[in-house]
Amino acid sequence: MQPDAAELKRVMESAALAAARAIMAVHSAGPDVQYKPDSSPVTAADEEAERLILAAMVRHFPSVPVVAEEAVAAGLVPDISGGLFFLVDPLDGTKEFVAGRNEFTVNIALVRKGVPIAGIVLAPALSSGFVAVENRAERFTVTGDFAVGERRPIGCRSRGTALTAVASRSHDTPQTARFLDDHGIDACTAIGSSLKFCLVAEGLADVYPRFSRTMEWDTAAGDAVLRAAGGETRTLAGDLLAYGKRNQPHDADFANPNFIAAGAGWSIGAAAGAK
Repeated sequence: MQPDAAELKRVMESAALAAARAIMAVHSAGPDVQYKPDSSPVTAADEEAERLILAAMVRHFPSVPVVAEEAVAAGLVPDISGGLFFLVDPLDGTKEFVAGRNEFTVNIALVRKGVPIAGIVLAPALSSGFVAVENRAERFTVTGDFAVGERRPIGCRSRGTALTAVASRSHDTPQTARFLDDHGIDACTAIGSSLKFCLVAEGLADVYPRFSRTMEWDTAAGDAVLRAAGGETRTLAGDLLAYGKRNQPHDADFANPNFIAAGAGWSIGAAAGAK
C-alpha cells in the first residue's frame, strides 16, 4: 500500500534533516575517507546518514522496501518486485563533501512501477532543500537547528531564446560539450550532486545533460522534484528514465543510461538524439 502523502512528506523531511545533522557533524570535524571496491569514496557521514534514514523508513513504512547505496554496496538488496520501493542516497556528492565544497545532498525518493513519485533533496551546507509529493514541488529553507523554515512552490520555466544548462562538476565529458554546442547553449553552470535537477525544477536552468555514469539513487529524488515541477528526464532513446532496473544485460543493477533532464518546452526526443 502506498504511504499517505502527508505522512510521507513529514517522514522524508524528518529523516533527511536527521541525516543532515549527522553529516554536518562529520563535515565540521573533517571526514575520514575510505574507498569502496569501485573506487568511489565513502565516509562516516554516508554510513551514519544511511543508518538514520533506513531506521526512519522501516519504522514508519515497514512494508516498503528500501534500496540504499551503502547497503547495496554491502550486497544487501531487498525484493522490489512489488513495484513500490524507496531509493536512498544518504550523501550524494561525496566527492564535493570530501573536497570541502557545499554541493552535497541527502536524497530520498519513493518509486512506484518505475516512476519516482515523491522525493526530497536536502543540501545541508546550503541550508536549503527541495521536496515533491503529489505532483507539487517546493523549495524550503533549513534553520540552524535543522528544522524546515520557509517554503515556496517551484516550477520549471518556459523555454526562452537564451538557454542555460547545468552539468556535473566532477564528471564532465566531451559529449556534454558537444551537446551544448549542438543546441547553441553558451551558459553552463557546473555543480555537484542532484542539485542539478533542482536548478532546472526551480526555473534557474533549462536542461541537464548527463553523459556519464549515474546510479538510480543518485537521480531518483531530484528526478521526482523535476517531474513534479513540470519537467522530465529521458534517455537518449527518448524514453522516460525508469527506476528499479535489475538484471541488465550490459550494466549493473540500478545503473542508469545517459539521459537528458529538462524543463518545460524542451523537445527532449530531438535533444536526446543529438550526436
